[in-house]
Amino acid sequence: MKSAETVKVPGQRGEQLLDAAVRYAEERHWDVCPGTWLEADGGTERCSCGDADCAAPGAHPAGPDWAGQATGSGAAARRMWSRHPKASILLPTGRAFDAIDVPESAGFLALARMERMGLPLGPVTCTPDRRMHFFVLPGAAAKSDGLVRKLGWRAAAIDLVGRGDGHYVTAPPTRVGGRGAVQWARRPTTANRWLPEAEELISPLAYACAREAADARTRRP
Repeated sequence: MKSAETVKVPGQRGEQLLDAAVRYAEERHWDVCPGTWLEADGGTERCSCGDADCAAPGAHPAGPDWAGQATGSGAAARRMWSRHPKASILLPTGRAFDAIDVPESAGFLALARMERMGLPLGPVTCTPDRRMHFFVLPGAAAKSDGLVRKLGWRAAAIDLVGRGDGHYVTAPPTRVGGRGAVQWARRPTTANRWLPEAEELISPLAYACAREAADARTRRP
């Protein structure tokens, strides 16, 4: 069951993307980078990259130099999205924040538990491919494997991934092909401006991921 804070995002429009990108840069001081976008093609939509089999249509970097193009300036973000109003919003990790990437089912289980425990939580996104990204302080990606190992699991085996330097998360209200839009499970607010350390969240996240992985094994024929 999804958190009460999950926000349904309407159809993606250029002005929504521009306003969101500027807000992330100005209000959160996050670097933002325009990615690919969706283009109409004979009654359907295709990714601007031109790949008919694109794995993330309209929601991935537009070129290899994407990280160098990221900006923390609201004015620069406005210029970028004015040129490409439908461009997806990419937030480079390893700068203002890292992200702990987990399956959606495990993420909502852990989120409910952490809210009951009163743990500090940063923003959390929910993607159309059923993943959740928990925003934490930079450095989390480099130590997440070791932290999970101390709890008795392997991060890869329970599908817990740390995203840090050289990676990114896709920000709301970016739409991923026909699958739907990226949403906030926990919105950025003044209350969660200060992000938690990975150590504060890794135990409930790893426990939920391990439980979901075990349940998936038992369901297999």
